[in-house]
Amino acid sequence: MELEMSSGNDEFVNWRGEKADPRRDGGIRAASIACVVEVLENMVFLSNASNFVAYFLQSMHYSAAKSANMVTNFMGTSFLLTIVGGFICDSFITKFTTFISSCVVELLGLILLTIQADHPHLRPAMNSSPSKSQEAILYTGVYVMATGVAGIKASLPTHGADQLDCSNPRLITSFFNWFFFSLCTGGLISATVMMWVEENKGWNWSFKISIVALVLALCIFTMGTPIYRNKRPSGSPLTRIFQILASAIKNRNASLPERLTEQTPSQLNPKRYEKYHYRFLDKALINTAIDSDEVEETRTFLALLPIFASTIMMNCCLAQLQTFSVQQGNIMNRKIHHFQIPTQSLSVLPISIMLASVALFDRLLRTLGNMSKTFRPLRRIGVGLALASASMATAAVVESKRRWAAENNVTLSVFWLAWQYLLLGISDMLTLGGMFEFFYSEAPHSMRSMSTALSWCSTSVGYFLSSVLVAITNSVTGKFGHEWLGGNNLNKSRLDLFYMLLCILNFLNILNYMYWAKRY
Repeated sequence: MELEMSSGNDEFVNWRGEKADPRRDGGIRAASIACVVEVLENMVFLSNASNFVAYFLQSMHYSAAKSANMVTNFMGTSFLLTIVGGFICDSFITKFTTFISSCVVELLGLILLTIQADHPHLRPAMNSSPSKSQEAILYTGVYVMATGVAGIKASLPTHGADQLDCSNPRLITSFFNWFFFSLCTGGLISATVMMWVEENKGWNWSFKISIVALVLALCIFTMGTPIYRNKRPSGSPLTRIFQILASAIKNRNASLPERLTEQTPSQLNPKRYEKYHYRFLDKALINTAIDSDEVEETRTFLALLPIFASTIMMNCCLAQLQTFSVQQGNIMNRKIHHFQIPTQSLSVLPISIMLASVALFDRLLRTLGNMSKTFRPLRRIGVGLALASASMATAAVVESKRRWAAENNVTLSVFWLAWQYLLLGISDMLTLGGMFEFFYSEAPHSMRSMSTALSWCSTSVGYFLSSVLVAITNSVTGKFGHEWLGGNNLNKSRLDLFYMLLCILNFLNILNYMYWAKRY
């Protein structure tokens, strides 16, 4: 969908509150700071999130299933709250202020977790469960951190994109490609350097390094203050949406006056009327306090929601890399000569490929010019969803082979897991990168932060859905005598069947996505 809307309210100011000067404020240099900061921010986030399973299992003595659900709930909360952060950015305070305040909140959560990791009496004794006070410290630190992460992820990508000329789609595409490159670079550092620290120096050192890295990110971001341009908040878009929906419902049986008929999409562009969404919203124009631009703003945002919903299942598959895939790797052969590979470091392979792919993709777009339409965001998202289904089929085969080997007293090499890491890694690059660009480019000017946050919100709902599917699967299969994912022993579980279930569900989701993408 191509929507031409007035951007008169899209006013930018510099740090003094004066109207931004395009020659001095914003630009590629200002946007590149967001990419540098994202490297450090994502390194901190992933180095903790990816390894919380091991921390909850070994230091806090939770069961494997509870640890897996705690991680998915943490990840889900971090991403779900981005929609709140995006709403705040669009409505009340600038993205610059949102980032600064969110960074401070995340620091507070990290400091609390560091204190707990540094003091043994704040953690449970060997072979005992954590006390209520120990759990309170853990949950407070984890979810304060999640709140800060949400604000950062909601504000940083759109703050960077706002520094550029939004009328140049190729420039916006290039920015989000390099922003994703920075995101992957942070993931690579997390899977190598930070992983080594956690395995060899302990969790307390990992938390301390995370604090230093986040403080450094905050300093780098604030250094760019004189060259940033900031978009003034335009008031609550949700209030306008609810007003338009209420008016449209109230006047659903009324006929549009002749003076309003000429303002509707069917008259402005008859050839595109068949593809125009939510035509009932035109009835909101009967209310003289509502204008056509506000109706189009609502129509555009609602049209994004089916695409958002169609990407949730892929993120449910992605959640397995932080949970069951880690547990698989822990009982597989991780040695190369005398060196033992951390399971989470398997993500180095797909991340390295993603880093190379982003650079090649950006170069390809520059070379092909107008032919770059082949790589439009919706097509990239579709390919990513297909790869997610393939990754789950591969994971089912590998787990079946691992269980067979274990029954015959053979320990399979951890490198067998590399295939599912690789396929899901590339899937994530295509899907998340495509969503960033799609939601930012297609969103109304006054709702860009909130719309872009749908990319992270999809990840959130996917992680929560993973927890729900695990619970439902155990409940249903338990009635037949054996829970697929029950207990702490994967050799007695049926993780392979669960992976196949995810493969089937994701395939059905692809068909659903194709319908909505074609309609869009």
